[in-house]
Amino acid sequence: MAVRLRLQRFGKPKRPYYRVVAIDQRAKRNGKPIEILGQYDPIAQDNKLNVNLERVNYWLGTGAKASDTVAELVKKAQTK
Repeated sequence: MAVRLRLQRFGKPKRPYYRVVAIDQRAKRNGKPIEILGQYDPIAQDNKLNVNLERVNYWLGTGAKASDTVAELVKKAQTK
């Protein structure tokens, strides 16, 4: 099973917010995740991002691959 770190969309139309999840790469966008790692709200004033970096690093260490967007968000979270 190949694991991906990617965003899962929630919210109303035109008011999205996302969860950062570890999920099987073959699963649908809103399929059942293995683990929820955090949240991202792009509509919030400061693009509010809450992510558990310890768990993200664990998944990356076990061979999971992050999507391009998640990789950028994690990079920003680590610099804060």
